Amino acid sequence: MSTTPGNLPQRILMTTDAIGPVWSYAVELTRALGHRGIQLGLATMGARLNPAQKTELASLPNVSLFESSYKLEWMDEPRADLERAGNWLLELEQSFRPDVIHLNSFTPGAFPWRTPRIVVGHACVLSWWRAVHGGDAPPAWDDYRESVMAGLHGAELVVAPSYAMLDALNDHYGPFKSSRVIHLGHQLPLSQQRAKQDFIFTAGSFWDAGTNISALADAAPNLPWPIWVAEQESDSDDRPTPRKNLRYLGQLTASEMTSHFEHASIYASPARYEPFGLGILEAAQAGCALVLGDIPSLHEIWGDAALYVSPDEPAALEYRLRDLISRPAEINRLGEAARLTARQYTPGKMAESYLLAYASVATEKRAAVRNDAFPKNESHRPSNPREALHFPAS
Repeated sequence: MSTTPGNLPQRILMTTDAIGPVWSYAVELTRALGHRGIQLGLATMGARLNPAQKTELASLPNVSLFESSYKLEWMDEPRADLERAGNWLLELEQSFRPDVIHLNSFTPGAFPWRTPRIVVGHACVLSWWRAVHGGDAPPAWDDYRESVMAGLHGAELVVAPSYAMLDALNDHYGPFKSSRVIHLGHQLPLSQQRAKQDFIFTAGSFWDAGTNISALADAAPNLPWPIWVAEQESDSDDRPTPRKNLRYLGQLTASEMTSHFEHASIYASPARYEPFGLGILEAAQAGCALVLGDIPSLHEIWGDAALYVSPDEPAALEYRLRDLISRPAEINRLGEAARLTARQYTPGKMAESYLLAYASVATEKRAAVRNDAFPKNESHRPSNPREALHFPAS
């Protein structure tokens, strides 16, 4: 299908986390869709936006912000918030009148929408647990499993950022009505080319064993270069024990992150779990040599443009970094290879792929999303979202 204006949905209601990489993805996609004349209603959940996030959105003329702090399905005791979020989102559907619903969390996929929806599976607890612990999540996560499965099965289309992630979703929750992979796209706002400096950069959450930041912390004292660590989330008190050569930067602004990407010679992410890796993409665009966890998703995205090391072999990580530091020409070669590979993952390409996805689900239910599906004098009162939730009653 050609993405011409005549056959494209023009109004998208999108949910997004206000914390973590999903926020950056949503802003980048919103900006790219705006270049194509698409209007976005952005419904935020998880936390209130900070001033920097609000400033980001203020520069986007195609977005209407609907802000909340309702919990997401992976947070502690989310049931009551998810019920309230369901009512709120269904009211937004009535008032914003979208052509397509784009959900960046799972549970809302099962809500009684009138509009066709896609659900994007950026990550999930069950696949994270298997990658980190080597087995299935304990029974305490069974209700989460049922809720996520219901949301995915309620979608007209399931999207994942990599084939590895789509395989994981199918393994835990599938099969689905329809599914596809849309790789993430991003454009780092680089300044003029800056000279690289002798340090290794990484970003992640110390509480998240999937990022495996602890392996870098253990390697740092024995390396000739320091490792600089940016925290992805500011609400965790889990910090590493002070180590030689380990510099903790805290949570950085977007411009500060860009500056560190530009100056770092190596970006290391020995992840056990990483469905795509937006930070890795940013580092690659800045010409950092990549040292990554030896997992299927990262091989899928970066191929021969990175070095890989087993997440469970800290000695191998230390050796790989030390060896690379000793070979400046190889650092330059890998940095250029990463930069060239990163050119495949642009916001424009991502937006075109999502437009095709929106058009495919809108075509299937076009009659249901016309304006007369929402009579002006009739309240939109679908069944309670409680019926879509699979958490035990409190």
